[in-house]
Amino acid sequence: QENVRLEDMRDQVIDLLLKIPHSRLNGHPTRRLPHNANVSFRFVEGESILLHLDMRNFAISTGSACFSRSLEASHVMLGIGGDHERAHGSVRITLGRFNQPEEMDAVASALSEVIERLRAISPLGKE
Repeated sequence: QENVRLEDMRDQVIDLLLKIPHSRLNGHPTRRLPHNANVSFRFVEGESILLHLDMRNFAISTGSACFSRSLEASHVMLGIGGDHERAHGSVRITLGRFNQPEEMDAVASALSEVIERLRAISPLGKE
């Protein structure tokens, strides 16, 4: 039952995040852990996203789960055909038993605002 609840929230947050322009789901859309969402955003750095979300009291991660303290591109991301830009613009949301569905709307809204703000000041290429 808990896996089904987590999958529902995971799918909810993925759907919301993929509405952000230039976002891309990393990994298979359904064959993934029930509590894990990993999305890349072009033209921004994951570390910058994390800092801004931390100031809004959201705890998310970037990079590889097993090398979260490293600034190296995730070997998993590179292994599935992603490049360094995609790897460095990715964030990982991990859900647990204490998360609630309404928090998915809140984190997606915060991410959308942060990404829009960061893109406005980003020196990275724009389309």
